[in-house]
Amino acid sequence: MSILSLIESWIEDEDKVLDLGCGDGKILAELKLKKNITALGVEIEDKNIETCLIKGINVIEQNIDNGLSNFTDDSFEIVIMSQTIQVLKKPEYALREITRIGNKCIVTIPNFGNWRSRLALLFTGKMPITNELPDRWNETPNIHLCTLKDFEDLCKDIEIIIEERISVNSKNEEKWYLNLWPNLLSSSAIYKISK
Repeated sequence: MSILSLIESWIEDEDKVLDLGCGDGKILAELKLKKNITALGVEIEDKNIETCLIKGINVIEQNIDNGLSNFTDDSFEIVIMSQTIQVLKKPEYALREITRIGNKCIVTIPNFGNWRSRLALLFTGKMPITNELPDRWNETPNIHLCTLKDFEDLCKDIEIIIEERISVNSKNEEKWYLNLWPNLLSSSAIYKISK
């Protein structure tokens, strides 16, 4: 099952969905097709915005770090931040905002605590390069890498409820054994959170 399929399983038909850092609009386009959602994306890159518009996705050019005050409380059933939180300057602020804007929120993060990352650091002494973190340290857009435990602790500290977590491997597959030691074994995780 792909990350998109896992996200899709948490979304109801005709939900109103906001995707922050929507990239080329792939997630929203699929959800519109399969779930008949009302979709809105927020993106900062001009090329991605153009691609979204070509796909028929409504998109706003906006820097998430500058705030989301243009969105009212509980204005969306679902807010998605897929592989976005680690590139933000203020991830805690973003989490507070998405749980204000959405009834439920879906956040996907790469797990820097994965055993491959740990071994790469141990044996090479250098920042790891993985499927989830494919860039060299000086070329990466990521500025706040975290482990699953870091993310879960932050949610607890700011009183965000983690309703569900799905751990996946480097092929984005959900496997039973990943839940034995998710912080060590998972390559990334998908969280359903709320306030």
